[in-house]
Amino acid sequence: MDVRLLALQLDAPDPSVPAAFWSGLLGRAAVVEPAGTLLPGDGTQVGLRFVPSSEPKVTQNPAHLHLTSTGLADQQATVARALELGGRHVDVGQRPEEGHVVLGDPGGNELCVIEPGDAFLAGTGFLGEVTCRGTRAVGLFWSAALGWPLVWDHDEETAVQSPDGGTKVSWGGEPVDPDAPPQRQLLEVATTGDLAAAVDRLVALGASRVDTNPDPASDVVVLADPDGQVFHVHPERAATVTS
Repeated sequence: MDVRLLALQLDAPDPSVPAAFWSGLLGRAAVVEPAGTLLPGDGTQVGLRFVPSSEPKVTQNPAHLHLTSTGLADQQATVARALELGGRHVDVGQRPEEGHVVLGDPGGNELCVIEPGDAFLAGTGFLGEVTCRGTRAVGLFWSAALGWPLVWDHDEETAVQSPDGGTKVSWGGEPVDPDAPPQRQLLEVATTGDLAAAVDRLVALGASRVDTNPDPASDVVVLADPDGQVFHVHPERAATVTS
């Protein structure tokens, strides 16, 4: 396909803080760029990008990450490592009998360390899932946009995954309230082809153009998915500085 999923982008007052947390937890080197800090993924693991923002976090994020475990000791070790790196336990209404552990990174972004034996995340790798609020229409859109098959499509919940396996991206629940606080997370895709042609194809699939980019010299095109959630499209870029 002409676009690939590059990263989940997250706002942070100081991007270096959550980037250091996730770098240590995922074992990925951080790439410092003018627009923020990227923890690159690969063909099967989604990247993470942290960008500066003065907007405070005032509600639970509409997207969060699921980390997998190979056993109970492995799950406990991941939780301990996350706490050591500056994470904290978070109560989002989980029940005591549930086996996953809910944490927050130093930027307040929620994550779950999933218990061993979760069949849905089998074979996905350590960063098993980016799970998002959104309707079935969004899952269908991203399946077509990325050329990734639907690996789950039941009861208005969907998930897509690269044909090569790895991190799943899922959607479920109602669309994010349009009156909710400003969006602090978004998906970022890159194109190896012509940017205008890639944008036209995404619009034909159901995206809409959003005129919110204040920098006319920027090569980032801002679009919205069928639920109205913003995402970014830009040409492929070479990594520059690694910390």
